[in-house]
Amino acid sequence: MTSVAIVTGASSGIGAATARRLATEGFHVLAAARRTDRLAALVAEIEAADGAASAVACDVTSDESVAGLAAAAEAAPGPVTLLVNNAGGARGLDPVETADVGDWQWMYDVNVLGTLRVTKALLPALERSGAGTVVIVSSTAGHVVYEGGGGYTAAKHAQTAVAGTLRLELCGRPVRVIEIDPGMVKTEEFGLVRFGGDADRAEAVYAGVAEPLVADDVADCVAWCATRPHHVNIDRLVVRPLAQAAQHKVHRES
Repeated sequence: MTSVAIVTGASSGIGAATARRLATEGFHVLAAARRTDRLAALVAEIEAADGAASAVACDVTSDESVAGLAAAAEAAPGPVTLLVNNAGGARGLDPVETADVGDWQWMYDVNVLGTLRVTKALLPALERSGAGTVVIVSSTAGHVVYEGGGGYTAAKHAQTAVAGTLRLELCGRPVRVIEIDPGMVKTEEFGLVRFGGDADRAEAVYAGVAEPLVADDVADCVAWCATRPHHVNIDRLVVRPLAQAAQHKVHRES
């Protein structure tokens, strides 16, 4: 029977790339996000490549919407064995003393409480499969803080704490917990969301970096972790581009 993988934040970037990649690995993918027009295009693309996918409208900040995702999982054409908590994002780059509380609330709700809502809703199905896997796509910002990143790093540190706690709590039950922490990834929307649509500021983050990671690189990591034998748990995978030795150390060509 075909295994089902659920990917949140699947309408663009890492989420869309992960949905495409998991379909090539033989999963029926439930692609979940708010923008249903983008999901429809993604599902059509996957199906045209002989993969299997379904679109599910889901806002991870809404209990009701997440309940709808759980209902869709129950009706899926096979056991739910994989959940990729990918929905997230950053807003702003302000210092703590002038921080926008609304931005912080949004980041916490999407990154942390979104992961909590979706994981709680899908855990029964994952456990029932007998071979479940929860992947949490966090960030190297969950390990190191930086100026202007207080809200985002706080949310990602919290997401890392959720992953570690969940792994302890599920010990002895048939569900793995995997955390994937990318560094510099250039996607079409992350920077635009962070900087309120300012394309110049978004592009400046990658100035001089010849080869930042792209969404497909992270999707490859998700697929590799998720397709190891089930007794193998990749607790945490940190992935950066070669040009980024650390959060604060990036080689930029002149």
